[in-house]
Amino acid sequence: MTEEVKRNYLEINSLKNLKEGNKPSKYYSLSLIDPINFQLNKFFYKNIGKNHKWVDRLTWSEEKWINYVSNKNVRSYVLKFNDDLVGFFELIFHPEKNETEIAYFGILEEYQNRKLGSYLLSEAIKKSFKNNINRVWVHTCSLDHKNALNNYISRGMKIFKTEILNI
Repeated sequence: MTEEVKRNYLEINSLKNLKEGNKPSKYYSLSLIDPINFQLNKFFYKNIGKNHKWVDRLTWSEEKWINYVSNKNVRSYVLKFNDDLVGFFELIFHPEKNETEIAYFGILEEYQNRKLGSYLLSEAIKKSFKNNINRVWVHTCSLDHKNALNNYISRGMKIFKTEILNI
């Protein structure tokens, strides 16, 4: 059985175009995963992705995970509420194109629908532009959280490509 999925690619070309989301409270903190910890990336990928059919990395070996998070162009950030894990994003800097891709982005189910996505996305965009790049881009699809596309657009991102996939 195939399912039709709509995928949208979005971009923002200047930090000036960012419509920033507010930090929810002083109890939330965002930090670079340093030292790298592939287990954190894997945890978020599996737990956020289970509701959105993120399947590409489920077969990755530990070695492949380690190699991925060790890449000098990959940065992973984690959002916490006090000491509890809330969400994450992965940024991939593409120096040959002078751009950053928000590769994965999400919030654990128990923290969804609390307006945390607008803050987390704002931070992902701001961290991306610290590399002095020309654009930040992401793709989202109809399998992602129902508010995902609206969050990207609300932060100032614009759709530059749409495609239909059958999976």
